[in-house]
Parts: sequence; C-alpha cells; structure tokens
Amino acid sequence: MRTNARDQAVEILLVEDNPGDVDLIREGLEGAGARYHLSVVENGAEALDFLRRRGRYAQAVRPDLILLDLNLPVMDGRETLQEIKAYDELRRIPVIVLTTSEKVEDVLHCYDLHANCYLTKPLGLEAYLRVMQGIQEFWLTLVTLPSAVQGGGR
Repeated sequence: MRTNARDQAVEILLVEDNPGDVDLIREGLEGAGARYHLSVVENGAEALDFLRRRGRYAQAVRPDLILLDLNLPVMDGRETLQEIKAYDELRRIPVIVLTTSEKVEDVLHCYDLHANCYLTKPLGLEAYLRVMQGIQEFWLTLVTLPSAVQGGGR
C-alpha cells in the first residue's frame, strides 16, 4: 500500500491549454517542494484519452490527482469533469478545478459534478506559489489519496 509519505512521486494530470499557466503551475509545485510527475494535456478530449489510455496515451500512468481548467478548447472542463466522475474507474481520482472563473454558477455546478476542490487561479507568481504550496501541503501530504489504498492502479 502506498502512503502519502511517498517513496514515489505523485502523478498529476494537468488539463490546461495556456502554456503560461502550465509554467506557473509547474514553477509553483517546484517552489512548494512537491515530489510529483506532471503530465499535461490541452483539452478535455485529450484528458479522457489519457485517463482511458487510448491512442497515443495507451501507456499513460493513471494519475493520483487531476488539476482541471474549465475554459478549454474542444471539450471544456465542465464536460470533462462530468465524464470523469461518470466513469467507474476514474471517479475516485480527486479533481481540483483550477480556473479563472469566479462565477457562482460555475462553482456550484462543479461541486454538483463532484469536483473535490474549486480554486480560482491567482494573479502573479507569488500568489501561484501560495496556491501550489497549499495544494502540496493538503493534497500531496495530508490527504490519503485513493491511489494510496488501491495500489495505484498504474
């Protein structure tokens, strides 16, 4: 059984189409001292291919955690979240919505779709570092992730 005091890096799937945000998230995780491996896809359709190990993602490692933007091309984050939580093999993977939207209807809709957390993207590197440190401290250190008790499903 894996524990959160991990001997392996946490597998994170980032679903984000903005390269600047990808860089900030990566920098924030590194600044927080997280032990992680980050896979990045640019839209919801790619995320579902990755998670279901289809096509070019046939050898993908099942993530321990998903960071999901809402405003994506091809298939947006809301649709992606709904698909993830509807699929038996994926629904236990925690999904953190990380988006620019502060709309009440987006927050409520994501929780209705069983998002595990909703965070608004901060402005600036310092704020990103604080958010990523919070994610690292809570999700990668304190929380027992489903993969830790399921044998990882990798």
